[in-house]
Amino acid sequence: MNASRPIRALIAEDEPILAAILAQSLQRLWPGLEIAATAPNGLAAVEQALALRPEVLFLDIKMPGQSGLEAAEELAERWDGAQPFPEVVFVTAYDDYALKAFEQAAADYVLKPVGDERLRRTVERLRLRLDARQDGGGLARLVEQMRALLPQASAPERLSTIRAAVGNVVRMIPVQDVVYFQALDKYVTVATADSDALIRLPLKELMAQLDPLQFCQVSRSSIVNMRQVASASRDETGKLSLALRGRSDRLKVSPLFAHLFRQM
Repeated sequence: MNASRPIRALIAEDEPILAAILAQSLQRLWPGLEIAATAPNGLAAVEQALALRPEVLFLDIKMPGQSGLEAAEELAERWDGAQPFPEVVFVTAYDDYALKAFEQAAADYVLKPVGDERLRRTVERLRLRLDARQDGGGLARLVEQMRALLPQASAPERLSTIRAAVGNVVRMIPVQDVVYFQALDKYVTVATADSDALIRLPLKELMAQLDPLQFCQVSRSSIVNMRQVASASRDETGKLSLALRGRSDRLKVSPLFAHLFRQM
């Protein structure tokens, strides 16, 4: 951490009054903290965080356009350079009972309306983490935990066969034959060992219909069949990619999902 500049925070909140209250509370409880910027949505938060490189992010869970969870995922994928990933604090309206699981989480949360006593504990935790300068490695686990608390639709039936287009032909591809799925514009590529095909289904909807014990998301745009992963390796810049069975191409892994391959 650069000792020549103060600790800086970015607040992402779509309600200006709540953003202002949070900023005032933080400056009262943490006089040395600089509020570098406030963003009205997740998309703006990502761009401002990449430009300003703050040490702390306060991300509202529910924002128009892009949620705080989605913003954290995109930012983790796009973050580069020597500076560690910011500490992330999610701001949420979910009750204390549901959020007790986060007391030992890598990042933290604050509950709306933001109270000084809870925010004071968050400030203390952030100061300790910044002094130790951990690099936010628990973000993936926290995102998964937060997603589990969000209201979920009834679980869809698992896919066993993919109907995918190859030119003017529709192929019936067994799910177990898929090496990976990759989103590209309006389509998703279905990659098997010997060919590629296309479907028009958002990656999130597709992921919900796949067996989570077999298929894992490895970036914002890619889902891999773990049984088709031959190896994982890093290049000279530290970026992780996967070698795949029956394929010559490699699949890039976002830093957010790198923990899935630590034992490989």
